[in-house]
Amino acid sequence: MAFRAKARGWLAGRWLSLSWARALGTRAAPAPKAVLPFEAIPRCPGNKWMRLLQIWRAQGSENLHLEIHRTFQELGPIFRYDVGGTHMVHVMLPEDVERLQRVESPQPWRPPLDPWLAYRQHRGHKCGVFLLNGPEWRMNRLKLNPDVLSPQAVQKYIPMVDRVARDFSKALKSRVLQNARGSLTLDIQPSIFSYTIEASNLALFGERLGLLGHSPSAASLNFIRALEAMLKSTTQLMFMPRGLSRWTSTKVWKEHFESWDYIFQYANNAIQKIYQELALGRPQHYSGIVGELLMRSDMTLEAVRANSIELTAGSVDTTAYPLLMTLFELARNPDVQQALRQESLVAEARIAEHPQRATTELPLLRAALKETLRTLLDAPMHRLYPVGISVDRQVGSDVVLQNYHIPAGTLVKVHVYSLGRDPSVFPRPERYHPQRWLDNRSSGTRSPNLAFGFGLRQCLGRRLAETEMLLLLHHVLNNFLVETLTQEDVKMIYQFILIPSTLPLLTFRAIN
Repeated sequence: MAFRAKARGWLAGRWLSLSWARALGTRAAPAPKAVLPFEAIPRCPGNKWMRLLQIWRAQGSENLHLEIHRTFQELGPIFRYDVGGTHMVHVMLPEDVERLQRVESPQPWRPPLDPWLAYRQHRGHKCGVFLLNGPEWRMNRLKLNPDVLSPQAVQKYIPMVDRVARDFSKALKSRVLQNARGSLTLDIQPSIFSYTIEASNLALFGERLGLLGHSPSAASLNFIRALEAMLKSTTQLMFMPRGLSRWTSTKVWKEHFESWDYIFQYANNAIQKIYQELALGRPQHYSGIVGELLMRSDMTLEAVRANSIELTAGSVDTTAYPLLMTLFELARNPDVQQALRQESLVAEARIAEHPQRATTELPLLRAALKETLRTLLDAPMHRLYPVGISVDRQVGSDVVLQNYHIPAGTLVKVHVYSLGRDPSVFPRPERYHPQRWLDNRSSGTRSPNLAFGFGLRQCLGRRLAETEMLLLLHHVLNNFLVETLTQEDVKMIYQFILIPSTLPLLTFRAIN
């Protein structure tokens, strides 16, 4: 308590006033010109080892995003935060993101996720771009971008995703029309998970799994369970030194390895089938991202396998949860839902003829997805849901953030969760207002959209995820009214990514 009082006193003339000014949506006084030393950055109170012990005892930290957000409110827009032997600086303002981007090297360094790295080292597996750094990361990323992230690649796999989205809508409509009421109330989460696996698997491996039928395969259901177990165990292990956790968290490590074993086997089977088919003859048409990578032959089979597994692992939860939350927001914001439906209905004929037009014909729907991935100032209950709570960078050169000197090698975490709650960046952040993104575009200003990271290391699967979300919502809005009795905000918990603690029931009512 004495430390906190001292910190607040030191900040009274500088950062505390800034925090209140930003909370009121007003401009603070200009920062002093003299750059302050790193040691002057406010430090989050508490013992770093006790914090680590608490995370271990609780098997993670479900409210980590709220704890960090409260610390910003107390200490200002920059502070030091240590957990065990991990030292980091947290920031949350757009100008700091811009400065980090300006000093970013051609090979941005990101701290590897140790539990994932440990598994690959122990099993002798190669790493993909999510875990790599340095020249090998850059070489892999430059070879992957043309077939995964480029506009040309997106145009190729959009028709695949569109077929799955249409099938999802058709299957849901069949279930709805079986009821005499012409509506169906359900927990839509299992169906959304099936959709994201089906769409991702088709775009990546060129194969349908039949998950949208009545009897999903046991292999795919086991994959979902393995993915959930892997993400949960990642959170439990990521802050603990490996040498310590191997003795204190033996059961968690066992679950983590078993989950990854299943994920690797799942993806490896698909890759082997593609490789054999390509060896027997070149396909006459586009057959998916992995097929293109194998035909290009400028990456080893091991490198293709490593990167496709990372894309597979990231293709379910990180797409499914934003989709679920967007449907919930539209259900309790019927005016927004109607505006999006009108846009979709107008564009449907053109998209049906050329699915690739969805990326340009649905600007308001694209804005709604950005709005979902923003976050709101309403802790501990929140309406808007980023997938991750921060974007991490280890700065390659000295940089000044909030008038403090940050030396090269420092781990800096941009806290996306708190940025989305800043009223000076997002006016009236408590509103679900997709139009704000179009207003920013027309006025020449840009609100930061960091849901998929920034710079050269932005998420490799970003365009695939955006395509899956856009097309599913387009077809659902064309065919259903989405309603809910639940108006309360959904509580989110941190399990490596942010996920809802509970999901409300949604009612789908057929249109025409």
